[in-house]
Amino acid sequence: MPRHDTAFLFDLDGTLIDSVYQHVLAWKEALDREGVELSVWRIHRKIGMSGGLFTNILLRETGLEITADRLDRLRQWHAEAFNRQHTQGSVRPLPGARELLTYLGEQHIPWAIATSGRMETAAANLEALGVDPSKVPVVTRDQVHHAKPDPDLFLAAAARLGVDIQQSLVIGDSVWDMLAAQRARALGVGLLSGGYGHAELQQSGAFRVYADPADLLWHIDEVAARD
Repeated sequence: MPRHDTAFLFDLDGTLIDSVYQHVLAWKEALDREGVELSVWRIHRKIGMSGGLFTNILLRETGLEITADRLDRLRQWHAEAFNRQHTQGSVRPLPGARELLTYLGEQHIPWAIATSGRMETAAANLEALGVDPSKVPVVTRDQVHHAKPDPDLFLAAAARLGVDIQQSLVIGDSVWDMLAAQRARALGVGLLSGGYGHAELQQSGAFRVYADPADLLWHIDEVAARD
């Protein structure tokens, strides 16, 4: 079977799963429980970076003390709130997500998932996509030293696939994905499904921007070489 040198390294939330705003509301609930008053829009602008860095920045902006216990509580409460939304059926794959992954498999184009979330929140998303972590490389926050906007997640995903990161495409929906792609020396492809604008993604390094996975699949010949 022919195998492409180019690999697709996918972010998960907002890129393959329609879950960005559910994460925003879950963080809002966790912060409210901790007594941290913060506008929803401020939370959204940080979605996509690692949870630890996210909470550190938010607590720093509010002037509250950053302690290990507080960070652990916020992470746990966020996971509980997000997983509750999953059980209610509000978190689903984005249009074209399953079809895009199926197409890459049929074309023998290697792909992996690299998410700044921990497995406690990623597991339900992977199940919704029909992705088996025992068969597809999945790199979560639990497995790297630093998450986005650091490049560690995508570097680890490329290593798991055995491909050159500089011949890989990072598919993401946030400026943090595109910054991580640049730092990894990969090409960034942005999706609008995370709520960031076309210009924001381009300015952060995206060389192509599409609406969602279905739009990317429709234009797949623009980013993936053909046999």
